[in-house]
Amino acid sequence: MKVLSNIFGCAALVAAFFVGQPLGAQNPSKKQLAAENIELKAKLDSLRDVVSAYERAAFVADSVARAERAASEEMMDMEENSKVYLTEDIDSLLSAWYDATELDFTTEGENLDSVVLGTDIPDSVYVRRLQDMRSFIPIEYNDIVRNYIILYSEKRKSSMTRVLGLGRYYMPIFEEALRRYDLPLELRALSIVESFLNPTATSRVGAKGLWQFMPVAARHYGLQIDSFVDERMDPVKSSDAAARHLKDAYRVFGDWNIAIASYNCGPGNIRKAMKRSGKSDFWGIYSYLPRETRGYVPAFIGALYVLNYYRDHGIVPADMPIATRTDTIKVTKMLAFKQINDVAGIPSDVVKSLNPQYYHDIIPGKTDKPYILKLPYKYTDSFIEVEDSVYKYQADSLFSPTTIKKITDGMDGERIVYVVKSGDSLGRIASKYHCTVSQIKKWNGLRSDMIRIGQKITVYRGGKH
Repeated sequence: MKVLSNIFGCAALVAAFFVGQPLGAQNPSKKQLAAENIELKAKLDSLRDVVSAYERAAFVADSVARAERAASEEMMDMEENSKVYLTEDIDSLLSAWYDATELDFTTEGENLDSVVLGTDIPDSVYVRRLQDMRSFIPIEYNDIVRNYIILYSEKRKSSMTRVLGLGRYYMPIFEEALRRYDLPLELRALSIVESFLNPTATSRVGAKGLWQFMPVAARHYGLQIDSFVDERMDPVKSSDAAARHLKDAYRVFGDWNIAIASYNCGPGNIRKAMKRSGKSDFWGIYSYLPRETRGYVPAFIGALYVLNYYRDHGIVPADMPIATRTDTIKVTKMLAFKQINDVAGIPSDVVKSLNPQYYHDIIPGKTDKPYILKLPYKYTDSFIEVEDSVYKYQADSLFSPTTIKKITDGMDGERIVYVVKSGDSLGRIASKYHCTVSQIKKWNGLRSDMIRIGQKITVYRGGKH
């Protein structure tokens, strides 16, 4: 507004100048007066136009300043709500994805930017294919990106057949959420990097779901987490939250590759990398990012490449046991998957595959807050025909006050001796038994997060001891 005040000051001076000037001879004629008045009016109108232009410019500048302040505040909020994974010494979501999917192509301390994966396909083919994708998100080709393309398209073909099979169900959900917020559809490939399209994927630090939300960040974006429900595992709601999260990151940084990297390591690490490097693009800050985040954008490009060119690599989507045509039913009463199975004849594992967000296979229906039950289209009529009977079946025993209290209180503190299996981590075990990693470590005298197959670990359900 300082510029605007200066302009008004200039306007006052010019006006004073005009007023103070003689208008002609001492005894001007009416014709002279009229001409000079017209000239003066034209000058004043011109000055008025200049002032109006500066007013508009000042308004725009003020609006931009307000937007920048809001973005800065939002970025601080995002940092505050994602502190759980802003530190550089925690397990990364990408590493968790490797663990969850048994992608053991690296060893401890090894990165894809320090190895060279072999292929018979020349670089020129990859470059042309990436260009032909006409991606809204800028894609740069280099040796690191090449490694991830080879990883997804050649080294992990069997895994990608399953991912592409699951994609027949999940990708339309992702695309609908991205369109809702006018975001690039290419972002759907991020879920492959995050979870390999496993809606119940759990990292060692407690990130969960298709989009690997940490609890604090999940609640920040309105996802419910309690004893009955964890909406991080709800494909529809978590995808909506992820789209908003990505849109917020892009609004803060104005660059899609940076926004994608921010989704992995948080805005704090991005800003630190920018400050240290003096750069503002992903490859410019690459060396200053946390190690796991360096591979995040290249992995995204590799996953996106395979979504577009899997046929050229002989990858055939697998037939996965998940219904692609579904109906949604609003649930306003307590409903157990067992009731649906026993009365409507719909297998519990089928119901579970479409409704992974419900703990204990129970939907906590409420009249003031309906929950959603997804069913395969072919079972919809059979459920509706016996719906009243479904709700009544064994309701007294399934939803007894004692049972509900145990669930609401976070279970009953039951002592369990858990035997570690392949693919387990402390985070996954803690999530399963509703306690924390630090509690498990305390109960078992563990100094690190390292566990081994066959190891016996004492766990108290619900964290009560």
